[in-house]
Amino acid sequence: MKIGFFGDGPWSHKSLEILLFDQKYSVEFICVRFNNPDNFLLNKCRELGIDLLIEENINEISFQKKLKKYNCDLFVSMSFDQIFKKETFDIPKKGTINCHAGKLPLYRGRNILNWALINGESEFGITVHFIDEGIDTGDIIEQETFKITLKDNYKTLLEKAYINCPKLLIKAIDSIYNGNYIRISQPLGPEQGIYCCRRILGDEVLNWNQSSLNIFNFIRALTYPGPAARTKIEGDEIKILKSDLINNSPNYIGIPGTLLFKDKKGFLVKTQDSFIRITKWEAPKKLRVGMRFS
Repeated sequence: MKIGFFGDGPWSHKSLEILLFDQKYSVEFICVRFNNPDNFLLNKCRELGIDLLIEENINEISFQKKLKKYNCDLFVSMSFDQIFKKETFDIPKKGTINCHAGKLPLYRGRNILNWALINGESEFGITVHFIDEGIDTGDIIEQETFKITLKDNYKTLLEKAYINCPKLLIKAIDSIYNGNYIRISQPLGPEQGIYCCRRILGDEVLNWNQSSLNIFNFIRALTYPGPAARTKIEGDEIKILKSDLINNSPNYIGIPGTLLFKDKKGFLVKTQDSFIRITKWEAPKKLRVGMRFS
């Protein structure tokens, strides 16, 4: 089966390696992101003599004509950053599929792992689906869910996704090759799915006037390789890298953001409902009890 591969980053590397060494499949080209091409994928093209495509707009008519010449059976998208229009995703005989690190129909859109943590979810999903004219609305081929515990953060969810996205994508490709896949249509009503926007600079600012649980979830959602949750104290920016929930902490009214107490583990900071312990941070000055985050 002839495959056209659109990809970027660690998400795509393992999937591509499996495809390249499976004799059932022939990768006809690799299309990388235009603004930040993936060096691993660039080197794979050079090493194996695979056509490398870099295109600012994959939906340009001239580029569509180029894609048609490959006569692919299937296009595969893994962490690619452009939206496929119908004239593009309909080019291959068997359609175009995408691997999405979200439990569709919930969590369509961008930065899904961050949003799942921010929302305090107990699980996240990986979904392989056909691409259609919507955003992450195409028929589902494969889906699997994974638990989120209080010990998880953005880094640990990424590690789980890096391991399991390729497995699920290859499973879906194999089922398409064998002709035994089942297409599950997604409900499209607004009450049956949510869209998550791309997180941008400024979205990492902490709001201390929230519950301890919400703040804990926000901090762990932005840990490395994310930008880290940020706050200010006396005009200086502080990165909050890790926090702990305090079991059975009292619920009381106070000034959110106030540094209440310091012990060997860190500082207790007042939240909307109680307090939370910050255990790891980066600050240009020494923090003291009585200071206030803003």
